Amino acid sequence: MKAYHVVGIGNAIVDVFTQADDSFIELMGIEKGIMQLVERDRGEMLYGAMADRVQAPGGSVANTLAGLGNLGLDTAFIGRVHDDALGRFYARTMAGNGTDFVNPPVPGGELPTSRSMIFVSPDGERSMNTYLGISSELGPDDVSDSVAGGAQFLFLEGYLYDKPKGKQAFERAARLCQRNGGKAGIALSDPFCVDRHRDDFRRLVKDLDYVIGNEHEWCALYQTDLSAALEQAAADAGMVVCTRSGQDVILVQGEEEAVVPVRRIVPVDATGAGDQFAAGFLYGLATGQSLAISGRMGCVAAAEVISHFGARPETDLKALFRRNGLI
Repeated sequence: MKAYHVVGIGNAIVDVFTQADDSFIELMGIEKGIMQLVERDRGEMLYGAMADRVQAPGGSVANTLAGLGNLGLDTAFIGRVHDDALGRFYARTMAGNGTDFVNPPVPGGELPTSRSMIFVSPDGERSMNTYLGISSELGPDDVSDSVAGGAQFLFLEGYLYDKPKGKQAFERAARLCQRNGGKAGIALSDPFCVDRHRDDFRRLVKDLDYVIGNEHEWCALYQTDLSAALEQAAADAGMVVCTRSGQDVILVQGEEEAVVPVRRIVPVDATGAGDQFAAGFLYGLATGQSLAISGRMGCVAAAEVISHFGARPETDLKALFRRNGLI
């Protein structure tokens, strides 16, 4: 019996929200409606300028684990936070939501806990300013044998490939998981991330049991059109998942292919759609569902999260799956 259904490894980022009008955003020199990385000094200045802050634990894989926790699976998160107020908040909240936060906050003179300062303007646009901080220092020493080796499924976040230590952490975790009979996979995260690490990702895809990406990420990985990219991916990876904005999801495993239709809805807030698709999909895999049913579960979870603000589900996802005839 595995210790965990799903173990995730990724950036531990506190999302900090505040309402801000356009004149404030302009005054602070914030690029409206996009995500940009900021250095420590600017991050601390923006954090200090936020009135009526609301904070929540974030990060792509951590959001996926929150969805899996909503569905009742046993989960753990391998991430790195500082022993400061935000880091303790992150670890406490993850644990309170049912995910084991396995690495204690790091004391001493290291970088502060990562945070994304999100300014929400009256038209609903989100302007995100992310300071990567200590989470980008995650390394192989943060990966314990028992946690990664005790995972039925391991889920990796492509963003961590930006640092050599993050890459080593991934490879160690995947090796431990697979050596003990688990399945390891990755979310490609971002086409620019793929561009930066194309050769490494191509090698990694061949070693993993499943890979989730959107159409832009798959095209970036193989530098060709989607059809040819997915054909190559299917030859390389154990299982391939391709999400497309507002269009059918394509899933391929060996000779088997499933095309899952997407019910289009107008999003209130598209943040977290990919993260919750991954949660529904991994729930399907972990409970022995078919490719098609796992894909449909992903679509239902994604539709729930884009129907409200925030990157984590607010409804009982299992009840939604029942309503949709999936369980």
